[in-house]
Amino acid sequence: MPTTADRPADAVARPPRRGPWQRMTAALTQTKEAAHAEALQLGVRDEGATPIEQCCAGTPATVAGVLRSVTLRPREGVPAVEAELFDGSGRLMVVWLGRRRIHGIEPGRRIVVHGRITGNTDRPTIFNPRYELRPSSRGTT
Repeated sequence: MPTTADRPADAVARPPRRGPWQRMTAALTQTKEAAHAEALQLGVRDEGATPIEQCCAGTPATVAGVLRSVTLRPREGVPAVEAELFDGSGRLMVVWLGRRRIHGIEPGRRIVVHGRITGNTDRPTIFNPRYELRPSSRGTT
């Protein structure tokens, strides 16, 4: 019986080929959340952004995704708009200090964010980032 050591190196590294029925079955059985995450990851690549799971604390980053929640939460007596950004690989908090509301920053909105990721919290956070709004997934701009 041949072992993996007897096969060429490229044969070991390649994943098994899937036929059309296997691909169609995988597409039909994939959960809605997994399909959404996969679609978001394609959008991240199209924007030239870095997936959140690959970002490191203390480094500048460009991330893209969908805002899942937006809240007004004062931080040490200063108003702050906090939003959770999800890109299919992870989530990141985006905080704008000194703001009570930002037009266009709402749940379901696609956004590209540029800033430095902090490392002093349990969740990655970017404070006062530069951002670019993208058309929302609901078809409104």
